Amino acid sequence: MALEHDHSPAAIRERLAADLRPNYLRDFVYGAIDGAVTTFAVVAGVEGASLAPRVVLILGLANLFADGLSMAASNYSGTKAEVDDARRLAEVERRHIRVDSEGEREEIRQILRLKGLEGDVLEQAVGAITAREDTWVAMMLAEEYGLPAAQREPMRSALATFVAFLVAGAIPLVPFVLGYPNAFAIAAVLVAIVFFAIGSMKSLWSLQRWWLSGLETLAIGAAAASVAYFVGYLLQGLA
Repeated sequence: MALEHDHSPAAIRERLAADLRPNYLRDFVYGAIDGAVTTFAVVAGVEGASLAPRVVLILGLANLFADGLSMAASNYSGTKAEVDDARRLAEVERRHIRVDSEGEREEIRQILRLKGLEGDVLEQAVGAITAREDTWVAMMLAEEYGLPAAQREPMRSALATFVAFLVAGAIPLVPFVLGYPNAFAIAAVLVAIVFFAIGSMKSLWSLQRWWLSGLETLAIGAAAASVAYFVGYLLQGLA
């Protein structure tokens, strides 16, 4: 049975020595799904209200850039808040180590005891971890606060969200840009494919079957688009 990576001593040493890299999958999927959903929701709402195709383009493009930038800015601020909080907690732990090192050492001892270490092995492990402040602080951040070892970079998170939003969100507008006669029907098929593809791709990082993940994402997008279409249909008399 093929494994995901080699377990030879040299391979393990190289893998553990490599810098931890944050994963921006969440930001990409978040942006792609929201881009496809919100842009097609605009298209569906305008179509439901029986407005002209040029209105679809105007509102769709306005939504594509304005909402994309808004999401990117929000993701930047949220990610930066997480990073700033992690730095604050690291400084808190360093101050506690300086002021009450024995108390902090006891925290490490109890954390390791919960992991099954006892006796001399426990004390040796406590001594090894607390011998280096960076290792000590890193363990406290992970075990006491549940923070990941690798923090996402705010600007990269924002960029991943914005690019994914633009790419996925532009697809429902393509048939209208090209002037196809059945533009809305084509847009519906295209965005359904996008939803299913995003969900299927997402399954690569989960235990869920690819087709089930695809159908789940498709259902979310279809529900949002249906609501927008019927709201537009009900309000078409106001246009």
